Formats: sequence, C-alpha cells, structure tokens
Amino acid sequence: MGESGRVLLVLRHAKAVHEIGLSDLDRGLTKRGRRDAAAAGTMMRDAGLIPDRVLCSAALRTRQTWQYVSEALGPAADKAKASFQSRLYDADETTLLQAVRRAPDKAGTVLLVGHNPASQQLVLDLTGLRDLAFPTSALAVIRLPGSWADTTPGGGELARIWTPRTQ
Repeated sequence: MGESGRVLLVLRHAKAVHEIGLSDLDRGLTKRGRRDAAAAGTMMRDAGLIPDRVLCSAALRTRQTWQYVSEALGPAADKAKASFQSRLYDADETTLLQAVRRAPDKAGTVLLVGHNPASQQLVLDLTGLRDLAFPTSALAVIRLPGSWADTTPGGGELARIWTPRTQ
C-alpha cells in the first residue's frame, strides 16, 4: 500500500489440542491446525500478503501457527521480524490495538497472531462491522490509512476475510 496506508493481517491461531493437565499456554496444534496454518500461509503468499513485522502471542499454539505460516510463505518470510509477546496471550482488543499502534512505520504490513475473543473484536472495532465469524485460522486483511500510530476504531476497511473453509 505504500506510504499512504498500511495492511494489518489479523490471524487467529490454528486449532489446538485439549489435553487434561496441559497448561493453556502449552497447548500445541492439532494435525488439522498445522494443515490450516500452512493453508493460511499459502493464501498469504499467493495474495502477496507478506508481513514485514509479526506480533505473536507467546502461547505455543500461536508460535506454532506462525511457524507453519512462515514455512508456507517460504523465503519471503525471512524479511518478517517476529516478536513473541506474553502480553498478547490474554490481551483484550485494547491491548492488541496498542500493540498495532507501536508497530514501526517502515513496516507496511503487520501480522498479528492472537486469540479470540480479542482478535475478532479488534477486527470488528477497526472495520466498524457488527458481526463476523472468526474461527480458528481465520485471517482478516484490513487496510488502514496513515501511520500505525494513527490506527483508530472505525478507521479500517476489511479487504478480505479468509478461513480454511473458504479456500
């Protein structure tokens, strides 16, 4: 989008295991989750949606989601600077918005890999939509004007929504 705007990619983590005795932070991806995360990365690659910066929750399932996405992106993923942040694990949409606002302006495309309900609510807040299905591995592509610091609720446009079922 160049200097006049930015692209925010909001990706909900892929399907994770549910095991008794396993802490929520340590839940990894299921076979389906690994497949869906790779499919999200393939879609991003094919659409030219290559992140410059990745803001990722420190939970295992979000880190693994980024791993499979980046493998599908191939060499293009090498330009993305990824940060794994514990504050994004149990964040609300306000915390996610603050993280987006702190992204460097040299990053034209930012990928946020997070959790629901905050990821879904961030998409709704930024786009002004009232409702939107946001299952595991859902990816919202939001066009934003101006700098990251200027990102405000209602200021974005939903350019695309992708889910594993829409591929």
